[in-house]
Amino acid sequence: SLTSVLIGGFTGINQTQTRKIMAFSSIAHMGWLLAALTITPQLTVLATIIYIIMTTAAFTTLNSTTTKTITDTNTSWSNSQMLLALTMLTLMSLGGLPPLTGFMPKLLILHNLIMNTLPPLGMTLALASLPSLFFYIRLAYLTMLTNPPHSINTKFNWRFKPTPLQILTTTLTLSLTLLPLTPLMHVTT
Repeated sequence: SLTSVLIGGFTGINQTQTRKIMAFSSIAHMGWLLAALTITPQLTVLATIIYIIMTTAAFTTLNSTTTKTITDTNTSWSNSQMLLALTMLTLMSLGGLPPLTGFMPKLLILHNLIMNTLPPLGMTLALASLPSLFFYIRLAYLTMLTNPPHSINTKFNWRFKPTPLQILTTTLTLSLTLLPLTPLMHVTT
């Protein structure tokens, strides 16, 4: 499981295509799920459900804005600023940044590793997930804080007609608001 987290984190650092970044992030998340599977299957199911919801939200958003590279996210801000801000929060949650939803499964897995006398594995998993967090922070930084120069006439893309996707609004909402509900979904014994 540690190898999966390391490979997913370090190979995703130099990627510029968002699909590859998400693929390497999935490899890193599989390491966390494998570590949870050895301890408690219920926690693995909970972490998988939360991960699927967050990944669906991220992929649906990137697909609806036709974002293929990191530089595409930089120019897609004019289409929908609110959608882009929610996407960045979802991506930061995928990286496991507290206090977002993606942090809770990692915290619960770390807690269970410590309770099962495996603190060295928990500490190494936490440190090995820092490269994944780095490329999500880099993606958020390039998207939200480095806008290209533009004139007043090209500030907004007025021809963009967003199609309301029910799955997008549902998954974005769930991926950002599941943190307070996690204790209700996971009962520790």
